[in-house]
Amino acid sequence: MSYLEKLRGAQETNESWLCVGLDPDPERLRVDVLKWDEPILPFNKAIIDATGDLVCAFKPNLGFYLQWGAAGTIALERTIAYIPEHIPVILDCKTGDIGHTQAAWASGLFDAWEVDAVTVNPYVGEEAILPMIGKRAEKAVYILARTSNPSATQFQGDLIQGHGLSAEVLRQSQKWDTAGHKGYVVGATYPQELAVARNLAPTANFLIPGIGAQGGNLEAAVRYGPDAIAGPVISASRSIIYASKSSDFAGAARDAAGRLRERINKMRDVS
Repeated sequence: MSYLEKLRGAQETNESWLCVGLDPDPERLRVDVLKWDEPILPFNKAIIDATGDLVCAFKPNLGFYLQWGAAGTIALERTIAYIPEHIPVILDCKTGDIGHTQAAWASGLFDAWEVDAVTVNPYVGEEAILPMIGKRAEKAVYILARTSNPSATQFQGDLIQGHGLSAEVLRQSQKWDTAGHKGYVVGATYPQELAVARNLAPTANFLIPGIGAQGGNLEAAVRYGPDAIAGPVISASRSIIYASKSSDFAGAARDAAGRLRERINKMRDVS
């Protein structure tokens, strides 16, 4: 099964384009959660159990696990294994190195941990992409095209005007022949550029961060996100998993995820 087929299946089953980020931050976790011997995995399990029927994917961010050292890496591996098989796992690691190093990343992330997709920084060129999905037809990468952070324009250029790094990434990477799928990270905090990105990459799946705590434009994400096969992966993390510090934090996360999914689906009905 290809990545897009798996993603579309989860989107149809759960009627959802929502992706929940699993980012365990020790400064945001409840104090009583931190008293657990290994707090990350129980916290993640609670969030997964509470939202698993509301999402099309889960997206753990590698950095939030490395800060816990070896315990965090173990918790990440166990979190990936705990996510239901029919829901895609996107590991947000923004890897991007030369060929033999990328091959090692791919072996660990795709073959050992069995994630479905990863985020990739294309700065070194096609060598960051081909070793990962050149021969892995069932996997995908989301190439950084227009990130959602405020300083993105410093190097990424003006996508609306069609010049700069973001535009070149979208143009050049379309020419790379891969067995797996090439998707793109396009932030909802730059809504006008979502339309430009869709025009430059008409068949690519979009991972759209910036909804929620960053205040991105949800309407633009819904309008320009879909491709011919699947809907976009609209990602929210902090606004969902830290919706409450009460003892029912998982219930609060479910409520927040449900409200966001409902907003997305209402916009889908009229888009």
